[in-house]
Amino acid sequence: MFAGKNVNVTAVRRKNDEIVFYEVPKTSANWVRSLKKIPLIRGVVGIAESSAKGSQHLNFSIEAYAEDEAGEEGAAKDSKQAASGEPKSGWSLSMLFGVAIAGIISFVVGKVVFTAVPAIVEELLFGKAFENVIVHNFIEGAIKILFLLTYLYVISMTPLIKRLFQYHGAEHKVISAYEAGVELTVSNVQKFTRLHYRCGSSFIILSVIVGVIVYSFFTWDSLWERVYIRLLLLPLVLGLSYEVLRFTNALRDTPVLRYLGYPGLWLQLLTTKEPTDDQVAVSIASFNRMRELDGQSAAVKVV
Repeated sequence: MFAGKNVNVTAVRRKNDEIVFYEVPKTSANWVRSLKKIPLIRGVVGIAESSAKGSQHLNFSIEAYAEDEAGEEGAAKDSKQAASGEPKSGWSLSMLFGVAIAGIISFVVGKVVFTAVPAIVEELLFGKAFENVIVHNFIEGAIKILFLLTYLYVISMTPLIKRLFQYHGAEHKVISAYEAGVELTVSNVQKFTRLHYRCGSSFIILSVIVGVIVYSFFTWDSLWERVYIRLLLLPLVLGLSYEVLRFTNALRDTPVLRYLGYPGLWLQLLTTKEPTDDQVAVSIASFNRMRELDGQSAAVKVV
């Protein structure tokens, strides 16, 4: 999937080798666009919007995969129908809205679990060992990173998620090749790294680091108060993490300061895999289609 200035495009290779597209114009309500201009708030709004739209695109690819596995005939609608936001006749507005809400809920639940559980584990193991709040927060952050890395490693071993991560790597390679100004051929794209500074995976690790700093300004008297404070501060942590990500992206070409983005690149060693030539070809097709619909715009988002 590639997000341009005016359109989001997902490309899927069907079992008959045909590449089909899911094309959705980027539209937001005026109040949403206004919120996305406000520092701290824009990060939370952007995350919710990305989760909703990303779920729709992912479900399109899952349905195409399921149809091929079931041996059903036919591909998705043509480009004009896909651009309307409905990849298949069976998709109604209510269905798309339901998928979007499910995506947001999944993200929120995931963040709550990964925020609350490490705090509970740290409190149970080390709550009475010492009084230093900052040390407690560092240990909690370490537990959270350990949980995160273990979770990503385990799911990356499943064939379906491994394939998803390969396509993620292919997206990064295409973006890097485009930014380098080379012709977008499979052989050229494969020469580039699967890691990219602007990847959303960097946001995950940054939210852990920012959380350790923010939580250090607050004390607690009980386990439940500790968990409550973290959940209450979660929007602030997400908003700050988004601003830090923007800052590190702006400094990626600056000597010394570019290392601020390295934790996110290291995490991508798990969230991306080396793609096959066929997967790179699909990513190139998606990117080219996005640029075609976007009027050759150079504004591209890495997901």
